Amino acid sequence: MNLERRPLYAQTEEILTRRIAEGAWAPGALIPAEPEIAQELGVSPGTVRKALDALERRRLIERRQGRGTFVAAHTTERALFHFFRILDRAGRRHEPTSLVLSCRTVAPPPDAAALDLAPGESVHEIERLRALDGETVILERILLPEARFPGFALPVGQDMSEELYVLFQRDYGVTIARAEERIAAVAATEAQVRALGLEPGTPLLEIARIAFDLAGRPVEHRVAWLDTRRHIYLSRLD
Repeated sequence: MNLERRPLYAQTEEILTRRIAEGAWAPGALIPAEPEIAQELGVSPGTVRKALDALERRRLIERRQGRGTFVAAHTTERALFHFFRILDRAGRRHEPTSLVLSCRTVAPPPDAAALDLAPGESVHEIERLRALDGETVILERILLPEARFPGFALPVGQDMSEELYVLFQRDYGVTIARAEERIAAVAATEAQVRALGLEPGTPLLEIARIAFDLAGRPVEHRVAWLDTRRHIYLSRLD
């Protein structure tokens, strides 16, 4: 295979990422051994190992001692560990419960521009509450491109037992690889006051997230409003 003039490990990483993104290696699948990949691509096993190290750091693969290397599959536990950063004031992590308030398909609102929609494309808009240790502390509004998630629906008025990123991967073949977040302090609106049972003007932490798939395309725009009186947002700097 003809490789461009860039570091070989970076080119190899890109090729392997593309295979995962295109479904050549499905979530949970065992990928070929390093010597096999090296021979196919015409690079050294060390180059392949360095590329796989990078994929592991990106949490796209999992190495299992004595069993081989597998494409990482989202589970609720894994998705929460990597993408849910809310702790109580003592630093304890609680698994959230989620209640869907609404799920509908609508014309794109202004903030859907972050999803790079095609002209005339609609979005799925989801609103839900999240509780930690029995206390409702988060209101979320989520936008998804209809073209990437045709027929998407959630049971309104019911608790969700699985994380959305698990559903994205399992039902639509969309793997969330990374996310960017912007954080701001805001005063609670009337709608947020009603949803979270707050006093008017209560300060909230607003967390706006764009989530990207393996190909780097934006596939989710999510805004969460967190009541921080008893909870914090954790940011890790590795």
